Amino acid sequence: MAPTLFYYLSFLTAAALVNAGLPSKIYGVNLGSWLLLEPWMLPNEWVRMGGDYCTSDCGGTCIGSEFAFAQKYPQTVDKIFNQHWETWFNQADIDQIKGAGLNTVRLPLGYWIIEPLVNRTTEFYPRGGILQLQRGLTQLRDAGISVILDHHALPGVSTPNQMFAGRCTSDVQFYTPYNYHRALIWTAVMTALSHLDPAFGNVAAIEAINEPIMDANKTPGYGDFQKNFVQVIRAVELTLGIAPVSGQVPPILASQVNVASALSAAATLRNIFNPEVCKVLKDAAPIFAQVAQQLVLNTRFQQGGLRSILQQRTALVTNFMDVSWQYNNRSNPADAAIGPQIYDNHLYYAYGGVADANEQAYLTSMCNLKRIQTDAALGNSPLFFGEWSLATQFNANASDTFMKQWADAQKLAYGKDAGWIFWNFKLEISTLTADLPRQWSYMEGLKRGYLTQDPTKFNDPHVCDAYINATATTTTATDQTPPARRGEHWKRRHHAFGARGMKF
Repeated sequence: MAPTLFYYLSFLTAAALVNAGLPSKIYGVNLGSWLLLEPWMLPNEWVRMGGDYCTSDCGGTCIGSEFAFAQKYPQTVDKIFNQHWETWFNQADIDQIKGAGLNTVRLPLGYWIIEPLVNRTTEFYPRGGILQLQRGLTQLRDAGISVILDHHALPGVSTPNQMFAGRCTSDVQFYTPYNYHRALIWTAVMTALSHLDPAFGNVAAIEAINEPIMDANKTPGYGDFQKNFVQVIRAVELTLGIAPVSGQVPPILASQVNVASALSAAATLRNIFNPEVCKVLKDAAPIFAQVAQQLVLNTRFQQGGLRSILQQRTALVTNFMDVSWQYNNRSNPADAAIGPQIYDNHLYYAYGGVADANEQAYLTSMCNLKRIQTDAALGNSPLFFGEWSLATQFNANASDTFMKQWADAQKLAYGKDAGWIFWNFKLEISTLTADLPRQWSYMEGLKRGYLTQDPTKFNDPHVCDAYINATATTTTATDQTPPARRGEHWKRRHHAFGARGMKF
């Protein structure tokens, strides 16, 4: 058997920085609805753009997703979305994020931001987002804010009937060799860009997939995809002369003149990389060349001392949803690790099945959360909570006092390991969003005093004292309910658009 990438790396020092490039404690927000638009967060703007206010379902004939919008308006979609990209997230927002003391953003992206991956005869998405990504990353870099690039919407659609998948459909086709392959090409291109484009200077991590289907029986091949995801990133880095763990990397492709030719040459190294990784490198080379030209990047190793610059780069952190996200024959992403790796969990109580719908049950459940310990026992450490909010099942009756307690309790629980990232940095303030910003907008929560100006502080650091080791009336589904029953409690995020996620 030809040696794999794992064998090739065995001569390097095994000790790796666990979360190199990320802050020692993550305090952050998601940049949702910027480069991947979810209409429930900005319904007035969406309708003004030409979308539909979908009252029950974002699929069917309703224009409730980027796919449906681009299909309806093929001649004007790029111009309309460019205006949205310019206004939804810009320097004023970065100043607010920085002023709030936050150090990290998680940036949801669709696969179509790498435009050559899109089959324009059957797939419909706006173009030009990669230039806006470059603009925003430059501003984030200048502000000193670390970035996690989150592959939020995967080719073929990875989650049914969700706006965040880019297309609202029950026809889920991501978990196939063809679309796994396209996602890995996306990963290879994003890895190269993260090391080559100065605008990407603060990109610290790439997340493989946002919220795969929870039932692992419905995600065939996902464990192999996890391993290939890591190996693709490390293969690109090795090709660029970047060590995934401490140690020196031999110049395996020193004779190549530019990055595209180096990727093509690396694709022939079957004694080092597995067949799928080799095929990904081969197919990624021309796509990377197109994107690099679009972004006006220097990709010649001898020009501007690029090769020596690359040798000073540190490896990206690979990022997965944690092992506890799935049930039924689930794979463990810890088995895929080569070099720095971190894990992500999303916890929402607003859809039921976690704790009884009252303040005492919520606080009891949160203050006794065992997710960090459970995941650590399975090798999924460090762990951060990449999505959470202040939403509850009793939103209308949640007092301002409780909202402060709810924010504090979650921050205390999630901050015990790698940290947290709130969903979302902002929501539209309008009659259509009504009370949603109070629950889902970090900036609105900050304005109302639910969240503290210093994210490391609390309104009441002792909020959990009375609840620790107390018994909730409903067992915490996240940690104790048999996983096969969790799906019974799924509900969509929010009434008007039926949007964001069925999650706990």
